[in-house]
Amino acid sequence: MAEPGRPRTRAAFRDWRGRRPFWGGLLLALGGAEILLTEKASLKVVMHIGMQGLAGYLLPTLMLLLGLLILFNPAQRLFYSIVGVLVSLGSWLTSNLGGFFIGLLLGVVGSCLAFGWLPDQEARVSRRQRRRERARA
Repeated sequence: MAEPGRPRTRAAFRDWRGRRPFWGGLLLALGGAEILLTEKASLKVVMHIGMQGLAGYLLPTLMLLLGLLILFNPAQRLFYSIVGVLVSLGSWLTSNLGGFFIGLLLGVVGSCLAFGWLPDQEARVSRRQRRRERARA
């Protein structure tokens, strides 16, 4: 059985998610987390440790932090997304080819989504709702 407060929390989360570049920040944070996890792989799997060991851990940690900052401080999303793209591309050199390209791609796509997000856009209307409105008219 559904709890009485559950639909309200879901609606509140949907409203919170709609006021920020949610998917961009989430993908950027997931890209950083994926690269950090590939750093812990065994030496047989690791292709490239990096120029220095610290940079291999610093850039994915920065990606993770930038993804969280995009989620919780969307007013500065342009700066965070530009730095996120640069750090994601830099991870290709410093940590396992950008987490075997998966973390690199997640970071770049997430940063681009966050950069392109517009805060004052009207809410999208689903096809189902448009069909209902046409049927009523």
